[in-house]
Amino acid sequence: MLDFITEPLQYAFMQRSLIVAVVVGVICAVVGSYLMVQRLALLGDAISHSVLPGLAIAFILGINIFIGAFIAGLISTVCINIIRNNSKIKEDAAMGIVFSAFFALGVTLITVVQKENKIDLNHFLFGNILGVSLTEVRDTIIIAIFVLLIVFLFYKELLFYTFDKLGAESVGLPIKWLDTALMILIGLTIVASLKAVGVILVLSLLITPPSTAYLLVDRLNQIMFVGILIGVISSMSGMYLSYYFNLPSGPAIVLVATGLFILSFLFSPSQGLITEYFRLKFVSKKTIS
Repeated sequence: MLDFITEPLQYAFMQRSLIVAVVVGVICAVVGSYLMVQRLALLGDAISHSVLPGLAIAFILGINIFIGAFIAGLISTVCINIIRNNSKIKEDAAMGIVFSAFFALGVTLITVVQKENKIDLNHFLFGNILGVSLTEVRDTIIIAIFVLLIVFLFYKELLFYTFDKLGAESVGLPIKWLDTALMILIGLTIVASLKAVGVILVLSLLITPPSTAYLLVDRLNQIMFVGILIGVISSMSGMYLSYYFNLPSGPAIVLVATGLFILSFLFSPSQGLITEYFRLKFVSKKTIS
């Protein structure tokens, strides 16, 4: 068993990959908890797909792709807010319009870049955590520290704002700034996760671990901590499955997270489908007897 755990750690690329996987599992669970509780999963999906043109443009200009992705994510968020606040179009429709437009632009740019430069940029779509460099590990850790620091400093404000926006506004909290701060945190988390699972699968890491935790516990801080545990277990298990069975690492991480969600959905002590079935059966028998 010890050899099973330590063998992959002999390789530098696995050490770097596991560090990034754990870091991403932590910040996705923390930021994803706010998205899940506020029912804003579509926003995470919209921002994740919207970073694609930023990646391509950053590659063309020769700058850090993290910076390009983050700027594209912010621009897409601004576009969503402009459409939502200045028309009759609802938020979900605005997200759909912006997300599809940015994603189409990103795919077009990547196709053009690949033709001209004879390179493969498709790993932006599905991730390539095994190819993560030391610089990317450093950038991911810096982003994670910043995200966690902001959540720690403004935890009470974000908690109030998450569950009661009107109440938060009535006591003088800057709702628009909190909205913007949450968007920035989502954008940064998505950028940090791109190497691990890519643009298409990043939403799963943002939403699935907190949703699994939500079936097990009730309070936001508990959802975050249990979500972190599930996110880290999913990331590390996915990496080991990828190593031993030659599977694509990003999808392997997502499949483990989905498997844990299914277990929680079926066997959660308070909300599990099968747990509830046996509880009702037991109550029925007790009533008859």
